Amino acid sequence: MMDLDQLAQTAAAMVQPGKGILAADESSGTIKKRFDAIGVESTADNRRDYRELLFRSTDAMRNSISGVILYDETIRQVAKDGTPLVKLIEQAGAVPGIKVDLGTKPLPFCPGETITEGLDGLRERLTEYRGLGARFAKWRAVIDISEGIPTWAAVKANAHALARYAALCQEQDVVPIVEPEVLMDGAHDIDRCATVTEFVLKTVFQELYEQRVVLEGMVLKPNMVIAGKKSPRQASVEEVAEKTMLVLKRCVPAAVPGIAFLSGGQSDEEATAHLDAMNRIGGVPWRLTFSYGRALQAAPQKAWSGKPENVEAAQRAFTHRARMNGLATMGQWKRQLEEAVG
Repeated sequence: MMDLDQLAQTAAAMVQPGKGILAADESSGTIKKRFDAIGVESTADNRRDYRELLFRSTDAMRNSISGVILYDETIRQVAKDGTPLVKLIEQAGAVPGIKVDLGTKPLPFCPGETITEGLDGLRERLTEYRGLGARFAKWRAVIDISEGIPTWAAVKANAHALARYAALCQEQDVVPIVEPEVLMDGAHDIDRCATVTEFVLKTVFQELYEQRVVLEGMVLKPNMVIAGKKSPRQASVEEVAEKTMLVLKRCVPAAVPGIAFLSGGQSDEEATAHLDAMNRIGGVPWRLTFSYGRALQAAPQKAWSGKPENVEAAQRAFTHRARMNGLATMGQWKRQLEEAVG
């Protein structure tokens, strides 16, 4: 039987004010790309050393990070001194989590669209991950915007898979992060993103309802409503915040404890500014926080560059970005910035 109190407590801890989630769940292929960019070989030891330096950034982890999403390799790894990495996260007061989807594959008869796989054997994997210390999980569905897409078939299939995953998580007392990402890669304007995001979120919540997922025991991880990277008209910070809030109010039930945005290819500063602007608008029933990967890690990765003597500099860079985003969860980032300048 599902323990709803425990699920609700974990979800609340994940979206507490002043903190957000570190997405350190890059697949082996993705982390290799990141390491290639800084000239570091992607070995198990280097990946471990890099993630260990993040989890040992005491200030950042204690004050600004509520949870960490891990990859299958990382949840099993131990630090140089033999401490399991999961224990480092717990010792810092953050909640360990795990990415459980197996990535995207082309969706049959829907050119240019994908479906996320990984439902087969998921119940057994969740049981194992729970034993390894994971208290929440993540599954990402990917929706692209282009000429004639997304199709209803792709949105429906991905929403259904997200809901099936979420139900399996809750059965195992694991909080599901439900991540339907509408990509910002195209040339579409912000209004098209708003229309598609609303369509996707409404479909996802209908599927969650049909699969009997308890909303109090989940966290939503959506994209922000933002113009495509190739769009000639990029929206202002205020417009992104207003349109994102409008779509969320139309789609997300008040029972959901929190919304942890993905950064989705925005720069570090943009991701912080948008989150801050939304929290300054306020007046919504859910906590608005972050679940950032690159927007938290780009600076520390560059500072580290695989050299042991750079660990402290990398930790400082991580602590700074985590703190800025922590301020944004309370709508205090811009004010602090102005005070610092003034």
